[in-house]
Amino acid sequence: QRPAPSRTTGGASCDSIEELKEKERALDREIAELLSEGYNVEELEKHISLLHEYNEIKDAGQMLLGKLAVIRGVTTKQLYPEYDLELND
Repeated sequence: QRPAPSRTTGGASCDSIEELKEKERALDREIAELLSEGYNVEELEKHISLLHEYNEIKDAGQMLLGKLAVIRGVTTKQLYPEYDLELND
């Protein structure tokens, strides 16, 4: 038996296209809500950029802390109090 032909449009199924359209509508609603709360696109883009920068710096710090822990033969967790770091940050 041959499987029933799937509904496709240019290689993408109609179902996946509808799912993407619904996601787009949901994102549009979320954007509209943020704008109505007084946020603007430039402010949000700046905030996202700062979060990326923060994460890159934090990753570098974690890497250095890990190397220091190896050198000292301790866990990174044991180094946190020495540098006034919080575990849940």
